[in-house]
Amino acid sequence: MLKKVRFRIVLLVSVSTLWITHNSLAGQSSSKPLISQELLKHARLKMLWDNELPIKKNENLDRLLLFDNRLYIVSDRNFMLSLDQKSGEIIFGKAIEAAGLPVTGVKLYDNELMYISSSSKLVQMNAQSGNVLKTTDISFSASCPVARNSTYFYIAGTDNRLHAIHAGYKVQAFEVAAENESMITSVTAGESSVIFATAAGNIISIAPDMPRRLWQFDASKAIAGEVITDGMSMFFASRDTNVYRVDMVGLPEKKRLIWKHQTAAILEDAPVVTRGIVYQHVKDKGLTAINKDTGSALWRVPGGIDLLTEAKNKAYVITNTKTLVVMDNIKAKKLYTVNITGVTKHASNVTDDKIYIADNTGRIACLRPVE
Repeated sequence: MLKKVRFRIVLLVSVSTLWITHNSLAGQSSSKPLISQELLKHARLKMLWDNELPIKKNENLDRLLLFDNRLYIVSDRNFMLSLDQKSGEIIFGKAIEAAGLPVTGVKLYDNELMYISSSSKLVQMNAQSGNVLKTTDISFSASCPVARNSTYFYIAGTDNRLHAIHAGYKVQAFEVAAENESMITSVTAGESSVIFATAAGNIISIAPDMPRRLWQFDASKAIAGEVITDGMSMFFASRDTNVYRVDMVGLPEKKRLIWKHQTAAILEDAPVVTRGIVYQHVKDKGLTAINKDTGSALWRVPGGIDLLTEAKNKAYVITNTKTLVVMDNIKAKKLYTVNITGVTKHASNVTDDKIYIADNTGRIACLRPVE
């Protein structure tokens, strides 16, 4: 059951950020590329573009985020760069928060980037220009990234409540909590329902416009990372060692467990979901490929940490020893491996067959498999 809690008004305040123009950042570097032509040939990859980002000497890349046609890079000093995915051209760069202060998630909705600052402000940025559109004081700290639909922002607080903030008026419409008062670890928002997960292992679906529970699914341990929605299916990992597929069915919406896959290890990361496969990182074991329909294991790459991309029934996996492993998903066997020492950051791409990798110096590259 859900616990209803009282309404609260949220005040709107402004915050200034640093703007650095596109012209001051653009330009390809002529220094050594991230991956040599010899390695590219051996890996059967083509370099689409290669660039060196303008980061400071003691600054490192922290996250690579893929949203629509842009690649967003956030450094460990909270400097954000936006690159065109097709050309690698830098579109904008700016500090989104003072160095060393925490930023809770960066998400995209429509044409707006959004995140929660260290000072408990909801920040909305234009995704194309980087201009700050609005900042809203939410008066509480967030426990996970913000979610949004056309009417509300949904922000989980460290007070163990999910706060629904009206997108236009920036006032709180309602807030809810799990009956067990457990901390909320992720939120996914749609137009017909909102789903949040908890540290107690609950997956709770509520109506988008009121604190009314539609259904609840309970795992025995905390949900690890985000709940991944794919049509009417949800995929998620739990610290109870299982990966789950739960489908939302019928009107009114109900839930049905389709399968759970036992990994024999405590899970700490959300799965990566593609058209036919669920990829799950299992700490100290590797990356496991799971049949999306049946929940059965297809293969495992020891030391594998993430999927880089899929292309023509092949999976491109990066390992903890900075090796690229190419797997045949049909035959469930390893095709070949390539040493990519020096690569420290990557993006997991489930949209197309491009690979995005980078190193600590700011060198970044976009690759594509070739036959």
